[in-house]
Amino acid sequence: MPTSAELEFDQVAMREAVAQALMARPSPNPPVGAVVALDGKILGRGHHRKAGEDHAEAIALTRAGEVARGGTLYVTLEPCNHHGRTPPCVDAILHAGIRRVVIGVLDPNPHVAGGGAQRLAEAGIQVDVGVPGADAKQVLAPWAKFITVGLPYVVLKLALSLDGRIATRTGASKWVTGPEARAKVQELRVMHDAVAVGINTALADDPRLTVRDPALVEQFGAPARLVFDSRMRLPLTSRLVQTAREIPTWVLTTEDAPTEHEHVLVDAGCFVVRAPTSAEGRVDMGAALQLLASQGIVSIMVEGGAELSGSLLATRLADELHAFIAPTLLGPRGRPGAVDWAGPDTPADAPRIVEPRWELCGRDAYVSGPLVFPSKS
Repeated sequence: MPTSAELEFDQVAMREAVAQALMARPSPNPPVGAVVALDGKILGRGHHRKAGEDHAEAIALTRAGEVARGGTLYVTLEPCNHHGRTPPCVDAILHAGIRRVVIGVLDPNPHVAGGGAQRLAEAGIQVDVGVPGADAKQVLAPWAKFITVGLPYVVLKLALSLDGRIATRTGASKWVTGPEARAKVQELRVMHDAVAVGINTALADDPRLTVRDPALVEQFGAPARLVFDSRMRLPLTSRLVQTAREIPTWVLTTEDAPTEHEHVLVDAGCFVVRAPTSAEGRVDMGAALQLLASQGIVSIMVEGGAELSGSLLATRLADELHAFIAPTLLGPRGRPGAVDWAGPDTPADAPRIVEPRWELCGRDAYVSGPLVFPSKS
């Protein structure tokens, strides 16, 4: 049995591995972090930075060098035991002489589940799964949904007043929340493969949906921009179209939307994706997300508008919520809430954040966490 000191160090080391995983952006591969330790000291760290490059385990083992022999490898996801664009990580672990491997989460990929841990155990290496207090599941949640369900992980971002409004009675919305909240949104953007808005938001606000911090772009890359535009109304003059050759910009529209404007958008550098039409005449959300997943989009942050967010809640396709609430009252004639949908029949049926994380973001309240739909078994 491990001593209490060893269990405490397991938590420290796995948290460090999770921190490494948060720096990884290898979509459509999983974000993995790893740490090599011996006698209570961390010898090497690594994360899978980009698809096709070395995996986290190989990087951490290389940085640790020969002193890793007899040590422990902490890794957020079960090491791979198959040949892809890089050799199996299990081979590198065996070659390094690691004595123990601590795995945060077993691989949910139905094609490879169990292979890595089983082979390590058969080779005589002690394998432990899970570290209480240092849960690696959340950082891997987007990829787990992507690989098992074939859909991107969808995060809703809302910014609203204390009385649930997103703009004044005149439509003015800049800025409901403060500069600290807007800076946090910039950080959230780079955590996802794409950021999305509905066409009404694109027309009303003419957003760029860019990451303005060059250091963040250098470290993580710029997310693609998505516009859900059922009738192909995005104008050539929009800042999204004007910068489409610099940052990937996708227009998701219906199969029966006019074709004339499609050619113009494509010539401007946009990607146009046609999805089936829903009963309401809009883009079918489930089908559109499937198409995006087929193109390697693992996670999406939706920043507006109300109809798009409402559609994702109505179809139970939203996975996580980030809401910024300003201590401001915009009044009953202000623009209605950030989500437009029929809503639940009773409060007990309402979607909610499972374990909400509350914090102050400047003068604004910021709450975030995974969503559940109580009436869904």
